Amino acid sequence: MTEKTAKLTIGDESWDFPVKAGTLGPEVVDIGALYKNTDRFTFDPGYTSTASCESDITFIDGDKGVLLHRGYPIEQLAEHGDFIETCYLLLYGELPTKEQNEDFHSRITYHTMVHEQMNRFFTGFRRDAHPMAIMCGVVGALSAFYHDSTDISDPHQRMVASLRMIAKMPTIAAMAYKYHIGQPFVYPRNELDYASNFLHMCFSVPCEEYKVNPVLARAMDRIFILHADHEQNASTSTVRLAGSSGANPFACIAAGIACLWGPAHGGANEAALNMLAEIGTADRIPEFIDRAKDKDDPFRLMGFGHRVYKNYDPRAKIMQKTTHEVLSELGIKDDPMLEVAMELEKIALTDEYFIEKKLYPNIDFYSGITLKALGFPTNMFTVLFALARTVGWIAQWKEMIEDPKQKIGRPRQLYTGATQRDYIAVEDR
Repeated sequence: MTEKTAKLTIGDESWDFPVKAGTLGPEVVDIGALYKNTDRFTFDPGYTSTASCESDITFIDGDKGVLLHRGYPIEQLAEHGDFIETCYLLLYGELPTKEQNEDFHSRITYHTMVHEQMNRFFTGFRRDAHPMAIMCGVVGALSAFYHDSTDISDPHQRMVASLRMIAKMPTIAAMAYKYHIGQPFVYPRNELDYASNFLHMCFSVPCEEYKVNPVLARAMDRIFILHADHEQNASTSTVRLAGSSGANPFACIAAGIACLWGPAHGGANEAALNMLAEIGTADRIPEFIDRAKDKDDPFRLMGFGHRVYKNYDPRAKIMQKTTHEVLSELGIKDDPMLEVAMELEKIALTDEYFIEKKLYPNIDFYSGITLKALGFPTNMFTVLFALARTVGWIAQWKEMIEDPKQKIGRPRQLYTGATQRDYIAVEDR
């Protein structure tokens, strides 16, 4: 069979480059030899048309609204599985058998405690430190506490580091929250499942018993599943780029957390909730809808549309159902912000402008509402995103480390600065 090629012609010269096809998605033109053969680079700000790696973990078709993890639709994983099962799938490529599932749940459960000295590490932060600032520092510091799992050339150490981060991230996130609000740290409990344990560490206090509501725990677990991985997004690419230098896994995940903190990425659900607060009451919605439609007005409706999904975000459909389950369970009816959100959702799904522009409510819109209803302050939203995305980062990092074709990341540039010139002594300038 003749290999498919793409021809590049510049002036009188032409070059052929191989065209590769994956199992799903568009074909790609392999330009790995472009500079060597043509003495030219491509120019692609934001890498919107560039595949930086080969991966078999997650597939997205934005036009059709499809998200697959190892081939499984996100809807099926969120509806029928739990987060730890999804973690196993992302890490090992297949859903676990019953025995594997029990073993994996056990290994995660019995790694949830963090080194006791880390308690003192938290007190080095200011009382009003943002929880994401704490997360960046503490996760990066894990390499100082767990020296026995930083050798990336050792498969066993890579596995241990992976399990440790999945297990300990809820504990660290809950500690960041407790420190931020001035309450004592709560230790993990081995009899609780992953999501229930996290809610217990966040909302229980030593002076009274706390019972985890199973509906809320299931909602929390579903939020974790829906945020577990999302292909080569900004934070995942950051983790891969950091990892390509040989940095230890804890440092790589800390880099991902720092990238996720940006309002255009992980901070989007917080921005959506801030927008709802700005609107204030349902009667002001038409005013803001008009502003959103005005090309000369810089105001944007946060939580609507998505850079990748040009159809309805499949995660948003599940999150919508989960949001209404949580609000119903908690009996929340008189919260002005949630009233604004539900009315805005109704308009967005029926207004011709939104439908034509495909500005459907996205996962950030619904997750922000749900997390607020669960009792989390907005500055914790991105922390929860980081907690869930940790497994995706680890799976992508592990895949990159084990890929013999992977090189240290080194993007090129289109230089537009001064041409070469000679140094002039300061008295002659």
